Amino acid sequence: MDLQQQRIFLIRELLKEQPQFKEVTIPDDPRRQQDLLRSLMNLRPPLPISSKVLQVQDQLLQAERDQRGVVDSDQLSPIPGEPQLVLWQGDITTLKVDAIVNAANSGMLGCFYPLHSCIDNIIHSRSGIQLRLFCHQMMEKQGHPEPIGTAKMTPAFNLPSKYILHTVGPIIDHPLTRQDGELLASCYRSCLQLAVESHCRSIAFCCISTGEFHFPRKEAAQIAVNTVRHFLAEKNESLRVIFNVFQDEDLRIYQQLLKAAG
Repeated sequence: MDLQQQRIFLIRELLKEQPQFKEVTIPDDPRRQQDLLRSLMNLRPPLPISSKVLQVQDQLLQAERDQRGVVDSDQLSPIPGEPQLVLWQGDITTLKVDAIVNAANSGMLGCFYPLHSCIDNIIHSRSGIQLRLFCHQMMEKQGHPEPIGTAKMTPAFNLPSKYILHTVGPIIDHPLTRQDGELLASCYRSCLQLAVESHCRSIAFCCISTGEFHFPRKEAAQIAVNTVRHFLAEKNESLRVIFNVFQDEDLRIYQQLLKAAG
């Protein structure tokens, strides 16, 4: 099967699972097919699925991954004077790195809103159906929602990274408090510690809590940089830490904090 045939096969299989979508027609346009497939994946509950569907899905997601291009994190230039720190603007799902960090919610099952722009949605969409299934088993065993400030590790499946570190940041719908800052710092420490315990050589952080959770960007970046620097100095670890930003505003903030040229 070529890519379009794979997409159509997967759409048909996922539509069969969800009778409420029986009237949905598959568009001819490849981009609209991509959006429909991603939407169905976003909506799909963590139920068993056939190995054939997963095999075709993996082939498709890996081909799309290669089309987007993979960025080798080892080739990224460090901050002058701080060889363990890197600032990089781009799509975290394209990074070849030991672990990337996902800003998750307390259910840890990914985002169920079709085509939502949050990083949780994008990571799950590009990693594949297996990620939600793995997270569901993990959370069923745990028996309660994930607390703010902790972290869980999963395989990255169809991403170029080895692992995903899922952490739940604080939601800011009130004036920022000291406790909010401590909880955010705990997200970074938990991910760093888990990365070290899992023998990771590199980790890429997204801007935790600054999107849908509305943590002020400048304060969040300051906490991120301070926490990472303190962890590396205290633990004397050789871990390479990448601050991944996507928006220009975040890039400017981190450049100022890290005194990076660009």
